[in-house]
Amino acid sequence: MKRVNFETVNDDVKGTLFGLLGISVEPLEEHGIRGRMPVTPKHLAPHGYLHAGAVVSLADSCCGVGCMAALPDGAQSFTTVELKSNHLGTAREGEVLCDATPVHLGRATQVWDAKVYAAARPEKAIALFRCTQMILWPR
Repeated sequence: MKRVNFETVNDDVKGTLFGLLGISVEPLEEHGIRGRMPVTPKHLAPHGYLHAGAVVSLADSCCGVGCMAALPDGAQSFTTVELKSNHLGTAREGEVLCDATPVHLGRATQVWDAKVYAAARPEKAIALFRCTQMILWPR
C-alpha cells in the first residue's frame, strides 16, 4: 500500500483524535485496513455504553488510512465528503475492531465500507459504515 508506512503510521498519529482514542491500524487484504480500538471509560457515553462518536471515529479513521494508501498517482490527499453509519450493537469493555474495504477507487472519489465489531464477537456487527472521499489534486 503506497503512501502509508505501516511501520510508523501508528506513531505518526499521536496527538490527533486517532491517537487520543488509541486507534491502531494494519493492512487487510490488498487495499483493506483493519483497525483496533480499546474500550475504556473515555470511549463510553454517560450511560456506560460505547459512544457512537468513538465508533464513527474508528471507522472513518480506517477508511481514511485506506483512502490515503489507495490514492491515484499524482493525487495530493483526500477529504471525507459523506459518511453514514448504522449502529446495531455496543460494547462496554474489551476491544473493538474495524475492517474497512474499498467499494470504488476512482480518480475523483473513493467509496469505502467498514464493519465495526467487538473482538470477542466478530460475527455480530456493532456498526456498519460507508463513506465517500473526494480526491484532492494539486492546483
